[in-house]
Amino acid sequence: MNFVERKTIRKYKQEDIPAEKLEALLFQASRAATMGNMQLYSVVVTRSEEMKEKLSPLHFGQPMVKGAPVVLTFCADFNRFTKWCEQRNADAGYDNYLSLFNAVSDTLLYVQAFCTLAEEAGYGTCYLGTTLYNPQGIIDLLQLPRLTFPVATITLGVPDENPKQPDRLPHLAYIHEETYHDYTPNQLDIIYFFKEQLEENRKFVEINKKENLAQVFTDCRYTRKDNEAMSAGLLEALKHQGFM
Repeated sequence: MNFVERKTIRKYKQEDIPAEKLEALLFQASRAATMGNMQLYSVVVTRSEEMKEKLSPLHFGQPMVKGAPVVLTFCADFNRFTKWCEQRNADAGYDNYLSLFNAVSDTLLYVQAFCTLAEEAGYGTCYLGTTLYNPQGIIDLLQLPRLTFPVATITLGVPDENPKQPDRLPHLAYIHEETYHDYTPNQLDIIYFFKEQLEENRKFVEINKKENLAQVFTDCRYTRKDNEAMSAGLLEALKHQGFM
């Protein structure tokens, strides 16, 4: 697969993914880089229609959750390592922010490796950014123990669509040589010009009765009110799971 040509797939054929194939991909992905060779992640595999039905509202009813043959919830996991340490009479000090960030980094490296391997094998994937919006509901449903936390959800299946690729920012938007160089107003105009001129984005501005695309993001899609409310829920869930 040419990675430059990859696409997010949201519609899947009703074809099962053999357990041995999925397990092989998940195992191969474990060769991804990991903090201290600790592999601070776990993945919950959801296949049953009953569980997908329960997961769906936690992801705001996105149709991929019920439409995909497999839903994977990737979790930052210090539970396993901590219990191993305690069983060996070792003092485990991993109930803190640093450990959480290490486990989250491990998990996301694993997620990306898995998605790349799955897509190379002919499957389609979709990353659900809603995992961190309702963490406590996912924690309760999947029965996640202390020192684990849901980080990313991936829907997986055989593609039943060939969508258009979404736009991406030009490389000058995110590559900094030697040190970080902050953006001038002129550079921001250049960086976001193509995105702002796309017909679908111009329609978003018109439909939402906004002055520009940035206001669609701040006033409609990812509002301060929602961000602050979900941040509060995220912090409560982190406390509940022992990372605070």
